[in-house]
Amino acid sequence: MSDQVVPAAQAALAAEHAAVYGYGVVGGQLTGEKKAQARAALAAHRARRDQLVRTVQGLKAKPAAAAAAYRLPFAVTDQASAVRLAARLETRVADVYGDLIVASGGALRASAAAALREAALRAVQWTGTSTAFPGITL
Repeated sequence: MSDQVVPAAQAALAAEHAAVYGYGVVGGQLTGEKKAQARAALAAHRARRDQLVRTVQGLKAKPAAAAAAYRLPFAVTDQASAVRLAARLETRVADVYGDLIVASGGALRASAAAALREAALRAVQWTGTSTAFPGITL
């Protein structure tokens, strides 16, 4: 593993903390099937966050703490803006997992790749469109 594995894992953890917060905001503007989709995404991000806490501890580092609140990139006032935020959260999470894939190896790399895939699929569910290389900034 590279010397960047701890910073990359911490960045992924920070993104998961932000996603958990963000989905709290998203869920408040959704109903029906979209709300259920947001709940499932929130549960997935909580599980990944908890896994990353254990990973960072296993790397002999102190896990990054969640912020008390996060600045949203735009106002979330209706279902359309909530869906837009959900897609942005998933794209951000995919990006940081891409960095963790590069920095790590073995089981951690496999876990990061699975997390990137899950985030990319959720982004597609929210937007209806996909990107050629999710998690890679060209």
